[in-house]
Amino acid sequence: MIVTTTPSIEGKKIVDYKGIVFGEVITGVNFVKDIGAGLRNFFGGRSEGYESELVEARQQALREIIENATRVGANAVVGLDFDYEVLGADNGMLMVTASGTAVVVE
Repeated sequence: MIVTTTPSIEGKKIVDYKGIVFGEVITGVNFVKDIGAGLRNFFGGRSEGYESELVEARQQALREIIENATRVGANAVVGLDFDYEVLGADNGMLMVTASGTAVVVE
């Protein structure tokens, strides 16, 4: 499965559009990572706990968009875009959404 942020794929011809597909992941940040991030916020530095949570959520969203594109008969996704939001009363949830257009290329 070719997945790209561009609207076309060099050397490939889009022969069918299957529609917009999404991959959505909402994940909670655990208490231990939250404490570590709070300390790093105070003292400075990168929050590896939050970063690893973000990377995993993004990978899950990408896997989900590929599954959804496959389900509708596509062999590629063009125009891939990721959006990130924090949710919850205490901003303890992270939402990652991937969207793109499922297409058939030859």
